[in-house]
Amino acid sequence: MERQIEQYADLLVQVGINLQKGQILVVTSPVECADFTRVITKKAYEVGAREVHVRWIDEQTDKLRYKMADDRVFDEFPQWEVDALNNFAERDAAFLRISASDPELMKDVDPKKMSRQNKVRSKALESYMDRMMSDKNVWCVASIPTASWAKKVFPDAGDEAVSKLWDAIFKAVRVDADDPVQAWRDHQASLKQRIDFLNGEKFHKLRYKNSIGTDLVVELPQGHIWAGGGTQAPDGHDFIANMPTEEVFTLPNKDGVNGRVVSSIPLNYNGNLIENFSFKFEEGVVTEFTAEEGFDTLKEMLETDSGASRLGEVALVPFDSPISNQKILFYNTLFDENASCHFALGKAYPMVEGVEDMSKEEMLAAGINDSLIHVDFMVGTSDMEIIGIKADGSEVAIFKDGNYA
Repeated sequence: MERQIEQYADLLVQVGINLQKGQILVVTSPVECADFTRVITKKAYEVGAREVHVRWIDEQTDKLRYKMADDRVFDEFPQWEVDALNNFAERDAAFLRISASDPELMKDVDPKKMSRQNKVRSKALESYMDRMMSDKNVWCVASIPTASWAKKVFPDAGDEAVSKLWDAIFKAVRVDADDPVQAWRDHQASLKQRIDFLNGEKFHKLRYKNSIGTDLVVELPQGHIWAGGGTQAPDGHDFIANMPTEEVFTLPNKDGVNGRVVSSIPLNYNGNLIENFSFKFEEGVVTEFTAEEGFDTLKEMLETDSGASRLGEVALVPFDSPISNQKILFYNTLFDENASCHFALGKAYPMVEGVEDMSKEEMLAAGINDSLIHVDFMVGTSDMEIIGIKADGSEVAIFKDGNYA
């Protein structure tokens, strides 16, 4: 276990972030992950980090704040935090976030308070988030177990829950391979084959169908670009934004989504579970939605702003993948989205040819959605069918029975 934890930390620092000598690393970590964060810090200094700055998250304290603080604070966000993140970003810092939250901790918190806080936070950090989503800075999201999360994933495992979740994560990120770094190189080469095929086809629309009720047509913007696996900052710095990652993705035309889509996996949104939900889209906008659990949370999310009820990402993930094959519901979007085809509501990654020369108004006109949120939700199933439709109306099977055709 200790050896694999060391290998995992090495993988995140040297492959995920690909930290360069003299570079600053900013780590955002739950307090429960302090031991691992210290391993990351040590590994970063060993490869020559100038400084490692850790931003601690304490969900229990956050919950007390939502329950007991003055109501006015949920419409405020500290300027010092905005200034700090923008300053680090402008100094070419790399950012690593450890995503490990209790999936049900916030279920008795007023969703309106959380929505207000998320909205003001997203607005305050808009410049910083624009830099991350356009890959101007190196960033990576990864995860390790916490006790509360592990018990949710493995409720019958008792004291073994945390070690079982460690094993599942090691498999998902290929740390169980004889040579994890080579395993990631091979994986990226495989993803590149898919990306090259999709970029070569230049599909105009994608049509999704499965047996649980999804029947959706998604138009893609002219000049859209598919990506996945590794990416590159403007200075040529290679990195992998998500570990694990099994997806290839692009953006939809924000006004060109029509039909119904049904979730296949529960969504953990800010410590609240949203289960068995669906959306009806008309000309890109959610016009109807349902949820058996978490309806109010979903409603608040969709009402964040005008772009929150439109799609900002289209991602293809084969049902036959290292994460899906474990048959585990992680209750963590980082893992669950990489076990299933998914979409995201809200802000789009600006993946269109010539976007670097576009104003915000021109980006919107090109079909690139803008929002304060970006929330992935899973729709893939073992019988998912996806058809690519070209501008001339010809069709190509992309997915059949949940996997690439």
